[in-house]
Amino acid sequence: MQIERLVQMVFYIVNHGHVTAKELSDFFQVSTRTIYRDINTLTIAGIPVISEKGTGGGISLMDGYTIDKSLLSREEQQSVYHGLQILQATKYPNAEMALSKISAIFRNALESRWLEVDFSYWGSEETEKIKLSELQYSILDKHPISFDYTNSELQKSRRVTEPLRLVFKSHAWYIVGYCRLREEIRIFRLSRIRHLQILPEHFERELPADYSLIPKTQAECTIPVLKLKFSPEIAHRLYDEFQEKQVILGADGFYYVTVRYALNNWTLHYLLSFGKYVEIMEPANARAMLRERAAAIVDLYS
Repeated sequence: MQIERLVQMVFYIVNHGHVTAKELSDFFQVSTRTIYRDINTLTIAGIPVISEKGTGGGISLMDGYTIDKSLLSREEQQSVYHGLQILQATKYPNAEMALSKISAIFRNALESRWLEVDFSYWGSEETEKIKLSELQYSILDKHPISFDYTNSELQKSRRVTEPLRLVFKSHAWYIVGYCRLREEIRIFRLSRIRHLQILPEHFERELPADYSLIPKTQAECTIPVLKLKFSPEIAHRLYDEFQEKQVILGADGFYYVTVRYALNNWTLHYLLSFGKYVEIMEPANARAMLRERAAAIVDLYS
């Protein structure tokens, strides 16, 4: 605890330039006697702390002593600082202390409380929130996790998984881990996870060095090419959800997208989310499948 306080004290003095023992005492919630002992310890360790008594006195560092921040550009400083802000927002262990230290070095960085990261779904209870700190703990300390999971086919199951990596890809967070139910490495989307629990046991498994997120079980040539026609009213979604090269604005004012999608429940439900603003031009069997789903919806409300 004393070592942590000593490190924080150095950065506090760097940040404020000139402080009093009473100020440090209040900040660290220890006695002024303890502060003076800490100052003596820092001096013995080679940190040039100057303590002056009397009016105008106080505690400071020797002129010219500083922590070199010139190795990073302003943009790089902001990138480091923003990264720590994200960790702080996700309750990452020790991020608060690290952020305080970096703040002392990068004095022109932005206000820290600008971001909140919440993996829970809308309307969920506080207990449903999944924090990065929980997953970080389970991955690094090798604790299995159990959770309820809903896959892309809307099938629900209880999984026990050995978490090996946390990945952010295509606007979403995923857990890569060994699924004991399927007995293989699987990818789980965090937004589909409910009631996550960290189990007390340990595992020894490591993620294979050659592991890739790109599935090898299905060759790309077996996935059908869909040609889609979108109305201008839905254009705001297209450039968020498709690659720019996939979207073409036609002379008729409609947008045309060519993309490879497997013909499964996920694809059909995804296309239905565009409502009347999308039409499958090709292939014919995809048109028929979507027509059947749309007809079922009409029957429901007839």
